[in-house]
Amino acid sequence: MAETRLIHGFHAVTAKLRHAADDVKEIYLAEGRQDGRARDLLKAAAAAGVRVIPTDAQRLDGMASGQRHQGVVARVSAAQKYVTLDDVLDTLAEPALLLVLDGIQDPHNLGACLRVADAAGCHAVVAPKDRAVGLNATAIKVASGAADTVPYVTVTNLSRSLREMQERGVWTVGADAEAPADLYGTDLSGPVAWVLGAEGSGLRRLTRDTCDILARIPMLGSVESLNVSVASGICLFEARRQRGGKEARK
Repeated sequence: MAETRLIHGFHAVTAKLRHAADDVKEIYLAEGRQDGRARDLLKAAAAAGVRVIPTDAQRLDGMASGQRHQGVVARVSAAQKYVTLDDVLDTLAEPALLLVLDGIQDPHNLGACLRVADAAGCHAVVAPKDRAVGLNATAIKVASGAADTVPYVTVTNLSRSLREMQERGVWTVGADAEAPADLYGTDLSGPVAWVLGAEGSGLRRLTRDTCDILARIPMLGSVESLNVSVASGICLFEARRQRGGKEARK
């Protein structure tokens, strides 16, 4: 039997049905639930030929490992499509816009970054295989469907991958609070990869040294740092603004 994993939350489950229905093996829905979201889910599952199993709240809690599941859990294929950086760059019809995450440990932050990346028309999120949280059920739920729309590229050596981007003509810009330049004075109109580190620790030294340039987000208040997903949104949307606000062509 093929290996499976569990995802939870209405956005995550409906997005999986929409974008990869063949991967959905069965859905567990809170018994007795008849609201609009439940009816829409039942309709989508029926159209995809996926069985929906009424399930009590205690079992759903256990399946979701105590996470907030909104009354729906799905068993899906454990296999995730393996995407390389070249797969992404070789198929673009516009200058690359990438988000590189260096050492993000919180799945909520990763999910939020994926959601921001989708909204900004980012072509891929790149992260190291080690010393990073990975795309688990919590990250997928928080991403609200973006985990199925934004390619998530994992790499064994982040600095080497940055150099590969540079060889492909992608300008790597590291977000650093101490950088002399700010992002509004940085040219982001061409192929760009924004590189962000974990909140608090920031970019690792080797990652920082590999970037073409460092840029900071001007901070006008008393706080010293922003959540990485908020910072990602500011950086990606500034790049999109400099391109004239044009929508990404995927």
